[in-house]
Amino acid sequence: MSLTNSLATNVEPVIELEGIVTRFGRTVIHDGLDMVVAPGEMVSLVGGSGSGKTTLLRHLIGLTRPQAGTVKLFGEVLLSGSSRVQRARRRRFGVLFQQGALFSALNVAENIAFPLEELGIAREDELRDLVAQKMAMVELEPHHAMLMPAELSGGMVKRVALARALALEPELLLLDEPTAGLDPDRSASFVELIRSLHARLSLTVVLVTHDIDTLAALSTHIAVLADRSIVSYAPLDETMAVRHPFIERFFGGEQGRRALARSRRE
Repeated sequence: MSLTNSLATNVEPVIELEGIVTRFGRTVIHDGLDMVVAPGEMVSLVGGSGSGKTTLLRHLIGLTRPQAGTVKLFGEVLLSGSSRVQRARRRRFGVLFQQGALFSALNVAENIAFPLEELGIAREDELRDLVAQKMAMVELEPHHAMLMPAELSGGMVKRVALARALALEPELLLLDEPTAGLDPDRSASFVELIRSLHARLSLTVVLVTHDIDTLAALSTHIAVLADRSIVSYAPLDETMAVRHPFIERFFGGEQGRRALARSRRE
């Protein structure tokens, strides 16, 4: 089975990982990992503890560098070029961190406006309208704008963080455990919001998740990290047919079978 999806020759991949090697001391996390993500895909990264899911996400946003290999976004090496070129490249992706990572001293509107102000994207008189647009996009009400992070529920924190991730109108959205800590109803609602935004904004989405229901509802492809590499890159039904110990443990239970059945109905 190919570990990368087939791409039309005239389509530039959004993400290309080539020969990624990651070590922490003597511990090797990734050893020659490859992955290609085409425009418009929704890819879930799954793997056991220590398989390097979040580490791979950190490589994709440039917070860490692999010891070897190449990370490309939009056909360009991620950390190449002048600082101006790199800033322009970073504007093309947004990140939702697992706990939201909101600034505790800023209210909702100020958190969403932060990247716009930091990069000088909008004038002061434009910020209010832009923030209002992003809040509406993630189904927040106008009166939420003045709330502080400590006053928000877990679901609202996720939505504010998502609005901030979308503030610069990115092409690529990276999500770290987007439904972690949410009850089933809020989780389902947030998944539906991501799915709607993916379609409406023509986003490419990569998410780290351990939740089978989330990945079944969202994924066009699932990248399974095991044995220091990606051992399967395929839609859910094909992934579940792969004979590998981790895949059989992760997907082989009742929850996996229910998720597959739901995905086929949809």
